[in-house]
Amino acid sequence: MPGPAGATIDGGGSHLAVAATLVRAGVIRPGPPHRSVGQLRALMAWGATIAGGFRAAAARTPHAEAVIDERVVLTYRELTTRATRLANGLQDRGVQPGDKIALLCRNHAGMVTCFIACAELGVDAVLLNTGLSAGQLGQVLQEQQPKAVIADTEFDAVLGGCPRDTLRVNAWPEPGAEVALTLDEVVDSASAADRRPPAKPGRIIVLTSGTTGAPKGARRPNPPGIGAAASILSRIPLRAGERILVPAPMFHSWGLAALQIAMPLRATLIMQRRFDPEATLKAVQAKRPTAMFAVPVMAQRMLDLGEDVIKKYDTSSLRIVALSGSAIPAASVTKFLDSFGPVLYNFYGSTEVSWASIADPKDLRQAPTTAGRPPLGSKIVIRDVDSGEPVPTGKVGRIFVWNDMLFEGYTNGANKETADGYMATGDRGYVDAHGLLFVSGRDDDMIVSGGENVFPREVEELISAQPGVRECAVIGVPDDEWGQRFAAYVALLPGAAMTAEEVKTLVKGSLARFSVPRDVHFVDELPRNATGKVVNRLLAD
Repeated sequence: MPGPAGATIDGGGSHLAVAATLVRAGVIRPGPPHRSVGQLRALMAWGATIAGGFRAAAARTPHAEAVIDERVVLTYRELTTRATRLANGLQDRGVQPGDKIALLCRNHAGMVTCFIACAELGVDAVLLNTGLSAGQLGQVLQEQQPKAVIADTEFDAVLGGCPRDTLRVNAWPEPGAEVALTLDEVVDSASAADRRPPAKPGRIIVLTSGTTGAPKGARRPNPPGIGAAASILSRIPLRAGERILVPAPMFHSWGLAALQIAMPLRATLIMQRRFDPEATLKAVQAKRPTAMFAVPVMAQRMLDLGEDVIKKYDTSSLRIVALSGSAIPAASVTKFLDSFGPVLYNFYGSTEVSWASIADPKDLRQAPTTAGRPPLGSKIVIRDVDSGEPVPTGKVGRIFVWNDMLFEGYTNGANKETADGYMATGDRGYVDAHGLLFVSGRDDDMIVSGGENVFPREVEELISAQPGVRECAVIGVPDDEWGQRFAAYVALLPGAAMTAEEVKTLVKGSLARFSVPRDVHFVDELPRNATGKVVNRLLAD
């Protein structure tokens, strides 16, 4: 394992620690000999791919519920059988190993089936963001050149730029809609003959968020082995047989992580096609999930319902609510812990570096803005912005991460900066005396105002914590006198009142003068993409 000369925070990663984590989670446990043999054979043949993981789970627990959506419930055996037939059906229609298949789907069983089928075929699965415009989709499809596009009916209108010779399959036909070819038709008409592993495993291509520019395709590696699951399990105490509610979109790295961790845990994925805060509480009460994978804005919207609404629903089944994708305000962290108990876990990572650190409920009570500590198999070093050398505790620098799951580069040929085997996250932050990581902001979020380096996050935290504020975003804008200045965009709760001068006075009394926003705009809501991230360029517009 590489390591720079200076200080790092290290999640460890000995073989003994990995094995102990997998045993504790129930990934490794005694079982019926014939089931265990089938499980091992699947992993030996297919490796730690999505096909290998689900085939192994189907061999071990064939009759366990694998995925639930609003239309179907599939066991592991039923799911993998459908995936094999889908792979055969797509191959009959001209899709070959090494090709690409683009998926434009919301969370449902069909999308999970597609993930497995792509892995069985040995094709790359290109995950398309459901929030992309027709122009953006056309640009992505032109770059990726998929052999087939599998999409829900609702996205037909934005797929007008899809080449005519591309195979189109409808994954979620709406009642009454006219569709040429459905996923069910491909499955039902195909052979159930078993498949052999492809000569070269397919990969998953995840699009970057595109909050500051056009989305890029990032090639995600297949895990090097079952031990990769131990990284998340070392900090988030998921267990075998977990029931995982997934409102986080599966085209996003965090929704994808829910699917990947479900395989070794032989968990049940409860899919949520569209997020609605109260409907999510109803689903928790009705379907009794023990864990939930969500993005931070979803947690905030649940809190916005108010305690009276939250208490109408029994959420006691939830042991774990794992968030990732963007920063969550400290006030929301504390409020969530107060409302739902010590169940909150905050995952810091990216499409490019996978996992970097995870904060558990104890960490978040101690320091609500922390990104936590690195899990097993990960190391973090903070490097000086100018010299690139590791910095001491408490000093802000650039965050670099090392683990076995660093991405393999962008599909356009570009890559992330690396140093000593560590990859830059694009964020700046520091490590405190307790070994906790704090993220100050993106490299490009920092502004230089009057010669001072300032980040917007502490301004956002301060404003967001005020009674009546629903959410806040702060960005840098050009300034003739100071070079740059902050502009604040504030969304208030219904019935709340606040003036621009009150916002400025609040910041002036708590932070340095260059942190005071010169412009304060009150908006109904912040512009967000499909994964809940604020789109800064839309704020500037």
